[in-house]
Amino acid sequence: MKDILDVHTHTIASGHAYSSLRENISAAKAAGLELIGISDHAPRMPGSCHDFYFLNLEVIPRDAYGIKLIMGAELNILDYSGSTDLPAQILKKLDYAIASLHNPCIEPGSVEENTAAVIGAMKNPHVVIIGHPDNPKYPVDFDKIARAAKENHVLLEVNNNSYKPTGYRVGSRENAKLMLKACQKYGAEIIMGSDAHIDFDVGNHKFSQEVITENNFPAELVINSDAARFFEYVNYRKNLRQTEGRV
Repeated sequence: MKDILDVHTHTIASGHAYSSLRENISAAKAAGLELIGISDHAPRMPGSCHDFYFLNLEVIPRDAYGIKLIMGAELNILDYSGSTDLPAQILKKLDYAIASLHNPCIEPGSVEENTAAVIGAMKNPHVVIIGHPDNPKYPVDFDKIARAAKENHVLLEVNNNSYKPTGYRVGSRENAKLMLKACQKYGAEIIMGSDAHIDFDVGNHKFSQEVITENNFPAELVINSDAARFFEYVNYRKNLRQTEGRV
């Protein structure tokens, strides 16, 4: 499977990651990627960076490192309506955003509550990706999630960190089977993300690829083979913001 992009990576700015921006970019180039995205944790994650970090992203050149670079954030979903932790005036500074459920930021709810939280986050026109939606700590209705992702033109992530044998989202691999089945049913596209917290993991989608292969998921619904397909999602969400007057 052709794999030339990784847009879920973290730097030391996230507080619990261990590599710099330049180290991640160098690792992406060494891995043969054409596109890397930096998605440091938004401020409600303990130890992460201040709003000012995201306000100042304009100083980072996107084409100066010999590889296409985009700067985003991994937003924390804060409640069961899907609210997140960066205001619109900061979100508009980002190239894209991932929205995820994280234990330090929201207590796991019922299947109905967690599903509502994820679908609510999809309504945010800045959100392009839902991060690790198959996390067993937050059980969801995958049928509803996949259908909403297709309707809202949002990508669901197949998160490599979730499937590591030593990972802490135990049971994600089993949940992925249900998620991928629902995605195939509705034609919802997915994106592989490393969720790298150190440069050695940038571009590492080994376990995600295994999960996709094991479940006979169609390659045409995995967008990692073509950066232009990812930017179709980014531009769709940008046009949605303009339509809604939320640029």
